[in-house]
Amino acid sequence: MKTSQFSFDLPESLIAQSPPADREAARLLVLDRSSGAVTHSSVRDLARWIEPGTVVVINDTRVRKARLFGRRASGALTELLLLERKGPDLWEAMAGKAGRLKPGAAFTLPDGVRAVLESGAEETRLLRFTPAIDEAWLERNGHVPLPPYIKRPDQAADEERYQTVYARTVGSAAAPTAGLHLTPRLLDELAARGVQVCRVTLHVGLGTFQPIRTDDIEDHRMHEEAYSISSETAAAVDAAVREGRTVLAVGTTVVRTLESAWGDDGTRAGLRAREGRTSIYITPGYTFKVVRRMLTNFHTPGSTLLVLVSAFAGRERILDTYAEAVRLGYRFFSYGDAMLIR
Repeated sequence: MKTSQFSFDLPESLIAQSPPADREAARLLVLDRSSGAVTHSSVRDLARWIEPGTVVVINDTRVRKARLFGRRASGALTELLLLERKGPDLWEAMAGKAGRLKPGAAFTLPDGVRAVLESGAEETRLLRFTPAIDEAWLERNGHVPLPPYIKRPDQAADEERYQTVYARTVGSAAAPTAGLHLTPRLLDELAARGVQVCRVTLHVGLGTFQPIRTDDIEDHRMHEEAYSISSETAAAVDAAVREGRTVLAVGTTVVRTLESAWGDDGTRAGLRAREGRTSIYITPGYTFKVVRRMLTNFHTPGSTLLVLVSAFAGRERILDTYAEAVRLGYRFFSYGDAMLIR
C-alpha cells in the first residue's frame, strides 16, 4: 500500500501545543469498528465504555529528560536526543543535522561533560560521553523531549504532564501518550467496575515515532525497542484471551508489546512473562491475536501509528473518523484528545 493512502488534511490549529486543564478533560471519540458508529464522549466517562471482566493493559515506562543541547567548537548549538544506553558511557542518539556531522564531532555539555560522535547508520549515531552521564545528570541538565510538532520550549509543567501518572521504569525518549489521559481516580473507577489493570513496559524510541519515508508502507523498516512483561500480566492477559474476555490496550506501544510477545511453545499459543526487543510492524491485513479494544490518540499522517490503527479498524473507517474529528475540532497528537476503538 502507498504511504500516501494514510494521509489526511489537518489544520495546524488542531495540533495541541499544551495538555488540557486536567487529564480527564480531554474529549473521547468512541468508534465501533464493526459498524463505523461514532459517539462523542469524555475521558472522564471512560469507565462506562469498558465492560466488567476486561483486562486493561498500560505501559509504565518513564520518559527521561533525553533532549540535550551540545555546543560545537564553532559556538553553534546542536540538539541531541538520547534513545538508548549502549554502554557505561555510550548512547544511541539522534543529532540535529546529523548528515553534516562526521565521526569525531565533539559537543560541550553542562558540568564539564563532553560528547563525541562515533559511528552510526541512517537516523541514529553513537555518542560517547566523558565523563559518563547518569539519570541524575539528565534530570539536572536534560530537557523534556517534546515532539517537534509542539512549537515551544519545554516548560516545568511538562515534567509532570508529559508523563503518565503510573510511570516508573525510566527508559523512553517519548511518552506513551494514550496513557497521559488516565488518572488515579479513573484507574480506581475501572477497578470498582470489575476491570483488571495490568502493566507492561515498552521503552518508546525510534521504532514508535520514526515517520514513514518510503513510497510504499511495506518498505519501511521498524527499529527495535525493548519491552518486558511480568508473570502477573502474562497470566491475566493469557486467561482473558482463553476465556473470551476483552483485552484493551492503552496505546499502540501496548498493542505492539502484547502482539509481539504472543507465541506458541509447541503446546499451545499464549502469553508468557518475558523480556525482549520488538520491531513488529502492524499493517493492514495483520490478524490481531490479543488486543480487542484500543485507547489511543489521534496520530500524525503517514505514520506507523496511523497504519497500525488502520489495521485494527480499517483504513477508510479510520480516515472517515479522523475527518469527523477534524470537522468537530478535536485536538490532535501527543497532548490532544483520545479515541477508544471498540
